[in-house]
Amino acid sequence: MNDKTRPDVPIVGLRGVSKSFSGAKALEDVDFSCRSGSTHAILGENGAGKSTLIKIMSGVLQPDKGELFLNGEPVRFRSPAEAAKSGIVCIFQELSLLPDLTVADNISIADPPRRFGLIDGRAQRRRAEALLARIKCEDVDPNALVRNLSLSRRQMVEIAKALGMNPKVLILDEATSALTSRDVETVYGLLGDLKNENVASLFISHRMHEVDRLCDTLSVFRNGNHVDTFAKGERSPGEIVRMMIGRDVEAHFPPRPAPRKTVSFFEINNLSWESRLNGVNLSVGKGEIVGLGGLDGQGQKELLLALFGVLRGVGGEVKAGGSVVSPSSPYEAKTGKTRIALVPEDRKTEGLMLPMSIADNLLAASFDKVSTGAFIDSGKEHAAVEDGIRKLQIKINKATDPVATLSGGNQQKVVIAKWLMTEPDVILLNDPTRGIDVGTKQEIYKLMRDLAGEGKAILFYSTDYAELIGCCDRIAVMYDGVITTELSGDAINEEAVVAASLNINAQPAA
Repeated sequence: MNDKTRPDVPIVGLRGVSKSFSGAKALEDVDFSCRSGSTHAILGENGAGKSTLIKIMSGVLQPDKGELFLNGEPVRFRSPAEAAKSGIVCIFQELSLLPDLTVADNISIADPPRRFGLIDGRAQRRRAEALLARIKCEDVDPNALVRNLSLSRRQMVEIAKALGMNPKVLILDEATSALTSRDVETVYGLLGDLKNENVASLFISHRMHEVDRLCDTLSVFRNGNHVDTFAKGERSPGEIVRMMIGRDVEAHFPPRPAPRKTVSFFEINNLSWESRLNGVNLSVGKGEIVGLGGLDGQGQKELLLALFGVLRGVGGEVKAGGSVVSPSSPYEAKTGKTRIALVPEDRKTEGLMLPMSIADNLLAASFDKVSTGAFIDSGKEHAAVEDGIRKLQIKINKATDPVATLSGGNQQKVVIAKWLMTEPDVILLNDPTRGIDVGTKQEIYKLMRDLAGEGKAILFYSTDYAELIGCCDRIAVMYDGVITTELSGDAINEEAVVAASLNINAQPAA
């Protein structure tokens, strides 16, 4: 194959590509292309075929029919390594890093520098330092184990690893969804640099403001079909959403009920943990959605983990209905007198067992409810699984399929359904709509409001201010491990949330 880029043809393209799984079509007769020097958005709901498309491009999957072209010539990659050698590199939403290896080992794992036939550790470290510096992550130690990094930092290491492969086509699958605001800006700048270097970037994101800011070309997929490709600005946001979901969007957020006096139910008093939580005071009433706002990394995630019994050495007191609640483990949290559920930050590593079936994942937190003594009641098991699938409208082929075969949005629904099966009184949500499509987001927003209507107390952390403003009855903004401001009623607006997040004119919460 000729490695020289031909400006007169797309750098990568598909012609007549189809792919099915267990009889269900993921892609159907798709034609698609992308040119060098373009930042090209791939849009669509979860399950639209986006992940299958990029997995075929990057050698993870083989098409059932059709052809893949690179620089105008037909190719067939038998593995991601083959694709990477040809210049197609993908940063998947499910990270590929090995947690028990160092950052430097992970960055160079495909082709480590060698000396006298052995891996050159010093050269590997220098290479890691240079790539980390390029993405402004000088604070990451190349000798650190990946398992000790935050999710945001792991994502940045994944980006550094991809850059080290010198891509001609860089595919980013929700690459900014786990990042801090500072790291997001770094990635924006990096994509601009790659564009100037004539690298093609395929950008999958459900954050339309990112697409509008970064991308010059947009392609929409729906139900495994390529609907259309067009230049930025040729379609309105409303038109794009209708193309993605095949229907009009009536309302982005469900209506917030009229303000009412709420009796405090779940009370957090002076909660502290190491240097991350510094005396948190907050209450959540039954039927109330309280948002956790603030810049990422101000203690919001640690607060949710502390309430769920994950952290050790937590100080302060938590009460529910006047009684002290102090779970020492997630098991105690979900089985106590006041049952607590946590939808975690990363569904892939913290919420699901990917090789196991959809049914087993749904029942993982509530096998006791479908068991008689030491034995599982198959009738109860089947009924519970069917009920969870129906309530969350999870799109599946068979309940016995591995949960890894589902789209990201449907995987997230499995995580939520799993915890709802425990019949919780208090629901903790850690960025539950990260990396899922607009249609599924709206289903989750409605579900949250329905659960509040049933009397659940909901504590909801989101990195998306619009979600907090649209979904919550109150917003508690955290800064440096404490709640500095509480907003309610007409005070819930973007200006107030941003100001409080920056600790500008913030008054201590009463």
